[in-house]
Order: sequence, then C-alpha cells, then structure tokens
Amino acid sequence: MKTASPTRALGRVLVVEDERDVAELIRYNLGKEGYDVVITASGTDAVKQARETRPDIVLLDIMVPHLNGWEVCRRLKQDAETRNIPVIMVTGRAEEGDKVLGFEMGADDYVTKPFSPRELVARVRAVLRRGGGEELADLLLLGDLEIDVPAREVRLRGKEVRLAAREFELLAFLARHPRRVFTREQLMQSVWGYTAAIDTGTLSVHVRRLREKIEDDPRVPRRIETVWNVGYRFVA
Repeated sequence: MKTASPTRALGRVLVVEDERDVAELIRYNLGKEGYDVVITASGTDAVKQARETRPDIVLLDIMVPHLNGWEVCRRLKQDAETRNIPVIMVTGRAEEGDKVLGFEMGADDYVTKPFSPRELVARVRAVLRRGGGEELADLLLLGDLEIDVPAREVRLRGKEVRLAAREFELLAFLARHPRRVFTREQLMQSVWGYTAAIDTGTLSVHVRRLREKIEDDPRVPRRIETVWNVGYRFVA
C-alpha cells in the first residue's frame, strides 16, 4: 500500500489496482491535482481500507486478486458504514453486460481502459461534486410515480422502486423537466458532470435499467421516451 501525500486537500482516493503501471498513472495524475491517493492491489484489503480509512471515493478495478471488483463494490454498498462512498470502476472489461453488472452492484460510474487521465480526473471531480452537492427539496408526483428527491426514494403505485444512485439522479433530472427533450450530451453533462469523450453506452445502460424498473412494458416505454437522433424526454 502506498500513500501519495500526507495532505488531504481535495479528498482521499482509494485506488484498487493490481497493475502497477496503471496504479502509478492514476496516482500521479490525481496526486498532481491535489488528491491524497492510497493504492492497494487486493480486493480484501480494499474492503478493509475502505472501512478503516473512509476514503472520499474508490477507483476499483474488477480483475484484482482475492476478491474481484464486483464483490468489493457489492460489499461496500451493502455495508451501512461504507455505502455512501462513491465507487468508480476502472477496468478493461468493456462489454455492456460488464457495465450492467457493475451498476447493479452499486457503482457510481464506469471507466474502461485504456482511459484518458484527464477524463478520469474529470470524472472523479464530477462524482465528488455530486456527492457534496445540494439536494432539491421536492416531492414529484407524476401520475402513479412518486419521486421524493430529498429522501432519494421512488414509488410506483405506492410500491418502493429500488434504484442505483445514478439511476435515481437521471430519473429525477428528467422528471423535473417533463416533456423537455435532452440530448445525450446534455444528460451526460447534467447527471454525470462531464462531456469529454461522451460515453453514450453508459447512458443507454442507465436508461434501459430505468425502463425495466418503472415502465409497464420496457419495450414500449411511456415514461422515458426516446426522441430519435436527439435524446430522451420524460412524459408524466
């Protein structure tokens, strides 16, 4: 385990990565921006470090020894003491199924290798900014769909719908602007906090997951509509 700096000016980042060159690349670029970077190559040590040191964010590779990244993420998100720590998966696994599983385990973002160091820093900033951002004190009543923004709860016909953090943020953003069409770039900027190297695959995964949870028939969505060649809109 290595520590880049004793300071914690912008926040502590726990990097779970067993490829030394990649870990050092991340350490250098985040350290240069003023983050305190802690590196571990083991999944079991990552869980231990997260519980003991409470980092501000975790960058998590999937293929690490002793405990893979999916299981590390699942354990962190199910533990009351660590569930609010944001997790960005940084991995060479780029298939849609891998991304879906990552988000199902509770990941807040997903970055595939090889990555741009500048984009990774931007994503870290965006996730941390959202974590400390303001809550909108609104209760959105949209037909049989209820969105309690401060409580981050969603109910459909009175029954709770469990959403991952980013799924909730995407739904709340769209629902606060009913019938307004947003481009993919606008949604990435507003919900993810960046537009560099637009990752429309990530957006598509989240839209599909949302539809599976709040649409009567996800194949014929009536709440989150696709506006072809433009983007998406929410219809109450």
